[in-house]
Amino acid sequence: MLKVVLITGISGSGKSVALRLLEDTGFTCVDNLPVPFLREFLYRSVDNGLERVAVAIDVRAPGDLHQLPSLITELRDAGMPIQVIFLDASDHTLTQRYSESRRRHPLTDRLRQDGHSPSLQACIDVERHLLAPLRETEHTIDTTGLTPGQLRAWVRDLVQADLAPVVLTFVSFAYKRGAPTDVDLMFDVRCLPNPHYDPELRPMTGKDEPVAKWLAQFGSVENMINDIAGFVERWLPLYTQDTRHYLTVGIGCTGGQHRSVYVTEQLALRFAHHSPLLIRHRNQPPVDLPL
Repeated sequence: MLKVVLITGISGSGKSVALRLLEDTGFTCVDNLPVPFLREFLYRSVDNGLERVAVAIDVRAPGDLHQLPSLITELRDAGMPIQVIFLDASDHTLTQRYSESRRRHPLTDRLRQDGHSPSLQACIDVERHLLAPLRETEHTIDTTGLTPGQLRAWVRDLVQADLAPVVLTFVSFAYKRGAPTDVDLMFDVRCLPNPHYDPELRPMTGKDEPVAKWLAQFGSVENMINDIAGFVERWLPLYTQDTRHYLTVGIGCTGGQHRSVYVTEQLALRFAHHSPLLIRHRNQPPVDLPL
């Protein structure tokens, strides 16, 4: 069966990085495909014996973008398995990226009035409005603060884990860097004892054995893990019944280094029976390995 990944989202959020990753892993990729051509392209891909295709569609497509959500539903109902990944980032991050790349927003010319170009923020606001229906219904990755290596790893994991009804993801993050917008459930573990104040433990992470042993000695830590695990276990079946394909659980502490990482790892152990299960640590960039 043809495997289809559709990359969309806000301009500047990393769609090119994601599409290049898919191309490097064997997908036939098409960037900036007009919406009316999507159906024909996918069925021709089946006729030509292609096994994996990836398509990027966003606001660069002319005025047919509003038809994309219904078209995706129609194709899925017809048996075409389409996995949609919506990439997003904070306005501040998008502004920084445009400043560094010195590129124009793709809506600049379309929003020009009386010879005056719109501001970058005005373009971003309009883009968010146009893409809101997709963001509300599809899986979102907030790329704010992510390295290209992290984004590539997350997209790779997500694409490989799309066979089960619900992809369960546990992600740790740092509140001091802002709460991520791509989580469905968020738990604050800043109330737990903090290894940061132990000079020997400070440079380590929640995945290191000394930190794990230190945190495991506290009943409050165990109670927090039990409560979060119990909540997720109780309500996960209802999320499944809601035809949801992804459930992302965020665990946050101040620095995203000790407590949230340890709790995330422990929760992953509790739900090791669930497949597929993904683990992400936003504030601990992975080693950038070759594809």
